[in-house]
Amino acid sequence: MNRISEYLSTGKGEAGTLLIPKLILGTLIDEVDKTLLPRELAGFVQNGWEGSTFNLNLEDPNTMDVREVGEGAEIPLDAGDYVNVEFNPKKYGVAIRITRELMEDSQFEILQRQIRLAGKRFAEKENELIIDALVAGAGNTVAGGAQATISNITESMFNLEQEDYTPTDLIVGNEFLSDLRNIDTFVEANKVGNTEMLTRGFLGNIYGMNVVRFSTTAVSSSTYAKYGFTIDRQQAYGLGIKRDLTMENFDLPTFDMQGAALTWRFDVQVLRSKAIGLITTS
Repeated sequence: MNRISEYLSTGKGEAGTLLIPKLILGTLIDEVDKTLLPRELAGFVQNGWEGSTFNLNLEDPNTMDVREVGEGAEIPLDAGDYVNVEFNPKKYGVAIRITRELMEDSQFEILQRQIRLAGKRFAEKENELIIDALVAGAGNTVAGGAQATISNITESMFNLEQEDYTPTDLIVGNEFLSDLRNIDTFVEANKVGNTEMLTRGFLGNIYGMNVVRFSTTAVSSSTYAKYGFTIDRQQAYGLGIKRDLTMENFDLPTFDMQGAALTWRFDVQVLRSKAIGLITTS
């Protein structure tokens, strides 16, 4: 016969391990929140409207001309032009179904946590659609090399300023931000004038532009991590929210399940393409 001390040893196999209680905490650690673009960056946000689509009217820049008129001559006719941008929201959604047994046996409120996770995914989808629109709609592009440079940024700013727009924000992916951190000018106090890069990890602003980062895992392509966007936030893009995030609970008695359906109708459109500058790196 084996002695009791051998049975109590965890190294003796199942006989010992059965006597040692296993503690499973009823706490679930949430996944990390992704860095997403705030809605404040949009120049226009429309919540709800009648009909399936709506048009936003814009003044066409640099239309109407004032000419010299000779004494007694007819004053020439002219007028400013207008254009419109159509918002056509698409429907996005996800359905969650949980068996009654799982809800009864789970250590936490699993349905509520799944709904909360779905809400985060909708926010990430909004971020993805905005970045896709900026990539497709940028009116000017600066092609950088392996790393982003100061000259890439200033050239992109120049392109906006040539069209009379004001670069207000620099939206960057993770790899682009890493390039910024490796630019000596931003870390040498005698050049930049402070040590903000060293104390905060990245500059709060560059040449008056707010630096805003977006998560690589919240966009449709990992290539976008290498991109930067200079925008005039008052003119760059708009959001059309036909119906904000809506949730409906439901029961499936024949499957002994409960669940929730979450839907959202949304569109993002570029307002003025020349108010967006795209900087690409390889």
